[in-house]
Amino acid sequence: MFFKNNNNKILVSLFLLFPVSALADQLNQANTAWVLTSTALVLFMTIPGLSLFYAGLVRSKNVLSVLMQCFAITCLVSLLWLAGVYSFIFSDGGDLQKLIGGTSKVFLPDVGAASLKGDIPETVFFMFQMTFAIITPALIVGSFAERMKFSAMLWFSGLWLCIVYLPICHWMWGSGWLADLGAMDFAGGIVIHINAGIAALVAALVLGNRKGFPTTPMPPHNMTMVVTGAGMLWVGWFGFNAGSALTADGRAGMAMLVTHIGAASGSLTWMFIEWKRFGKPSVLGIVTGMVAGLGTITPASGFVGPLGAVVIGVTAGTVCFYATQYIKRTLKIDDSLDVFPVHGIGGITGSLLTGVFAASNLGGLGLPEGVSIMDQVGIQALAIVVTIVWSALFSYLILKLLDSLIGLRVTGDEEMQGLDIILHEETGYQNL
Repeated sequence: MFFKNNNNKILVSLFLLFPVSALADQLNQANTAWVLTSTALVLFMTIPGLSLFYAGLVRSKNVLSVLMQCFAITCLVSLLWLAGVYSFIFSDGGDLQKLIGGTSKVFLPDVGAASLKGDIPETVFFMFQMTFAIITPALIVGSFAERMKFSAMLWFSGLWLCIVYLPICHWMWGSGWLADLGAMDFAGGIVIHINAGIAALVAALVLGNRKGFPTTPMPPHNMTMVVTGAGMLWVGWFGFNAGSALTADGRAGMAMLVTHIGAASGSLTWMFIEWKRFGKPSVLGIVTGMVAGLGTITPASGFVGPLGAVVIGVTAGTVCFYATQYIKRTLKIDDSLDVFPVHGIGGITGSLLTGVFAASNLGGLGLPEGVSIMDQVGIQALAIVVTIVWSALFSYLILKLLDSLIGLRVTGDEEMQGLDIILHEETGYQNL
């Protein structure tokens, strides 16, 4: 009996030494804990990360308006997500599944505490994806900062989420036709950064330049706030990219590693280019390079290795730096906080390079069987073009419709006084 019991104990102990994979319909607590953490990190990117980053970049008379916009977008998108946006992206659309999802998840009628999406609670998946939907229209705020009416911003953000973000997200992440083609977008280079970047460019063109641009200097009013927000973005981005694995495994670990390497590479590249060109490295430059590196590595983060991350980061710092200079200095387009040249151009660059550095012989996790680098780059290019066309067309139509109904811009005199006092009857600083 002694030996029998001990043999059983030994067998049980040996069994516990080996990892046991959770079934698809069985809760995995490790994955759940990681995605819960990632959800908090991604929301942290918008509030307070992006909010502080953008607020520091504008003039002091508009600091509260930007904080208010990011906060309001967070609330608005959360309710719209529950009211049907999530359902039309991630539920079964039947015969129309390749184009749009269905209505079964509107207000989550059948989702309870025990409901699973894969091996994590569906409530957690719902929340995680919602944080992505929140930050995307919040990114666009940077393009029309200091001149759009608050009411117009709310209407634009809500309509844009439903008409632009929803279908592109479904096509890529909700078993839509772009996913069927094999387009690769691990954490949102196409769905988020290109999508928001194109909308930002359209918004800047439709609204027109700020009063005094480009002859009047409009420097950031609080660089300490900018760097604080940038640091929060960097930390939060680990949830953004590594969390998109939806598992606590080696792929999430690699996504976190390449995210950090891409950010560091982009940051230093931007800094050195600026140093060489203008004689001094700026704090604004190094943090902008970081954001460019992060946005550019995002679509590739679950597919590439460290070497690919370095190349992608260096390319991001270079391409986005010159795109910013060209948009502002040559074309004189007032994309206030450089959303298109950093996020749009970065997303395009990263999405194309994903098709290259995902190849296993270049250190990536491997392309689909039978697909060459050229084939994958072609698929990536198609997804990029589709996103650009859809986002540009419907962003323009939404903005023109709102302009005709309620007007988009504050008046010139109101703009000079600042949106804080005009739209919210408050100021960010007591001495103003």
